[in-house]
Amino acid sequence: MSKSLHIDWTACDGRGLCSELLPTRLGRDEWGYPLALAPQNGDGSNLTLATSEESAAQDAVRLCPVRALRLTSAKTP
Repeated sequence: MSKSLHIDWTACDGRGLCSELLPTRLGRDEWGYPLALAPQNGDGSNLTLATSEESAAQDAVRLCPVRALRLTSAKTP
C-alpha cells in the first residue's frame, strides 16, 4: 500500500526542511511554507508518495521541528 505525506498547516512554521528533503514534490512559498507540487486529489495537504520517496519522507517527518508532518496510508479513489 502506498503512503501519503500529510502537512498540518496549523502546526507548520515554514522552516523548509521538508522541501529540501523532497525537492521534486515540495516547493516553498515566499514565506518558506511548503507547497505541494502535485497535490493528491487537489488537496495540497496530502501527497501520495512513490516507494522511492518514502525514505526521504520518513526523514522529513522525523526531522520536522514542529511535528507538522505525518505519514498515512494513501487513499485510493
